[in-house]
Amino acid sequence: MKILIKQARITDPNSPHNGQIADIFIENGTITRIAAGITEKADKVIEREGLFVSPGWVDVFANFADPGYEFKETLETGAAAAAAGGYTDVMIIPNTNPAIHNKSAVEYIVHKGRDLPVTIHPIGAITRNTEGKELAEMYDMKWSGAVAFSDGINCVQSAGLLVKALQYVKAFDGIIIQLPDDKSVNPPGLINEGVVSTQLGLPGKPAMAEELVVERDISLAGYADSKLHLTGISTKKSADYVRKGKENGIAVSCSVTAYHLFFCDEDMTSYNTNLKVNPPLRTREDRESLREAVLNGTVDCLATHHLPHEIDSKVIEFEYAKFGMTGLETAYAVLNTAVPGIPAERCVELLCINPRKIFALEPATLKIGNAAKLTLFQPARNWTVSVADLKSKSVNTAFTGTTLTGKVAGTINGDKLTLQ
Repeated sequence: MKILIKQARITDPNSPHNGQIADIFIENGTITRIAAGITEKADKVIEREGLFVSPGWVDVFANFADPGYEFKETLETGAAAAAAGGYTDVMIIPNTNPAIHNKSAVEYIVHKGRDLPVTIHPIGAITRNTEGKELAEMYDMKWSGAVAFSDGINCVQSAGLLVKALQYVKAFDGIIIQLPDDKSVNPPGLINEGVVSTQLGLPGKPAMAEELVVERDISLAGYADSKLHLTGISTKKSADYVRKGKENGIAVSCSVTAYHLFFCDEDMTSYNTNLKVNPPLRTREDRESLREAVLNGTVDCLATHHLPHEIDSKVIEFEYAKFGMTGLETAYAVLNTAVPGIPAERCVELLCINPRKIFALEPATLKIGNAAKLTLFQPARNWTVSVADLKSKSVNTAFTGTTLTGKVAGTINGDKLTLQ
């Protein structure tokens, strides 16, 4: 297939064409020409107002629920949601049934995802069944295709076990991902502990439950001289710990979710179960600090924390509703809206450049002769989120009906084209 992208602004710091408005010609999945005006005939011509093009975006933390929970999501529906959100690559967490905790489970994901429009990268479990008791077969999983190791939504509670994992992955230059959550600190907590939780009469989860783990794990990474990625940080103090860790030469990186940049605990007054997430939505002050951390470089990546749930897990009393929200289709638009004036170049760093570097994924530079792995987007386009925009099997998002600025136009992943 021959694809011609017309008059798009190239946003790729590693490309010799960075900052240029140009036409891009793609033939059989390879970039063959980049020039000011290409007239060659193509099977598909893409021309949109205010169009930008960047290397393909990467999500570093999503649940595709396959195998075992296909009623929530499948690899196919998850990939469709990812492509709709501008992602060419997605790293999926191991909280499946069975868990992705051995070689065969990793190979299942790699094999089943081979023909999808999105490249799926399995994250292997740190511990067997993500139970936090004994280390899983990380070495075997690495050579079968696991790009990182995490217990996903289950934070490893034992410091001794985590430091062993950090030391273990050094043998193959691996990286550990933690969602920071000390489960011994008020386990019944449903939302952020504070004024709002008191007003609503809901048990609170203190920020300390997150911050204790952030501080501990950064220290453990320094001790082990190993790589650590903290995902979903949600408080000012957590961001401060990450910044200080980097200043001290520790190989720590972090990501935030789009919804933590958009909402705060004051939005919980409607008891909307789609806003029940973990880590919980924090205070307005924390949200503003996260936005600043995104702009000043403390935050390395945007993670969707795409956690799909069927209706019965969300349309229920708040206490019993599952934690999590879908996010692949809306992540970029929410980021672009929540942080007004954020440059497109910074968005691309968060969504592509930094994730590929941190997790040693294949580069996707816009350069003649390279494979086409591209995301097309329109930063100035306004749109209102509707159920029709959601390709996920589940629709547990709090953004339905919300008007956002920034729209994905499509993705090109080799010879696979997806347009919105």
